[in-house]
Amino acid sequence: MKRIALVAGLLLTAVALAGVLRPEGAAAVEAPDGVDTVTVGGTGVVTAVPDRAQISAGVESRAPTARAALAANATAMRKVLDALRASGGKELTTQTVSLSTAFDQNGKPDGFVASNIASAETSLTGAGALIDAAVAAGANNVNGPSLSRSDAEDLYRQALETAVADARGRAAILAKAAGRELGRVTAISEGGVTAIPYAAKESAAAADSTPVVSGPQETTASVSVTYELR
Repeated sequence: MKRIALVAGLLLTAVALAGVLRPEGAAAVEAPDGVDTVTVGGTGVVTAVPDRAQISAGVESRAPTARAALAANATAMRKVLDALRASGGKELTTQTVSLSTAFDQNGKPDGFVASNIASAETSLTGAGALIDAAVAAGANNVNGPSLSRSDAEDLYRQALETAVADARGRAAILAKAAGRELGRVTAISEGGVTAIPYAAKESAAAADSTPVVSGPQETTASVSVTYELR
């Protein structure tokens, strides 16, 4: 009986092992297709001098009551807005309107302070005159200018094309070094865009206006590209 039980146990073990070793008894694993690839990064840079400026100008007003502070601020801010328009300001946009309690040097409530700030765009050469006009009209809060290009999207597209060409050049060098040739593009992704100013220079504004300088800006684009290798 023991010999029969032993034989039966061996048979069951053999069947179990056969189930594990047979291909259909294991998870299916696809073999790689054998296509080699190379992934490279590319960078493109386009340089251009800004031709557009944006400034922020506003008024801060103080009064004993909240209503008086807000009313005084509204009157003063209308003069600033009119001056911005008259001096060539475009795309006027209110940025913030605020009203809060004012405090004296001892930290005690001392009336109210109202503030209104708006932004306006102009040409680079008109930025100084726009700032001067806002201050002359009563603005006591001025920020900027923020400089940019009116054709920023076109510049970025140029930088993007340069980045793709740069990536292909890098990939070709790697392929040649490995004794291979580049095949088709299998994947491509776009990185971010940055605008970096440098080398400031004087604008052609009037000599008696607030000086505004601008140097060229670098618009940079980056890509990642994957090529097949032949």
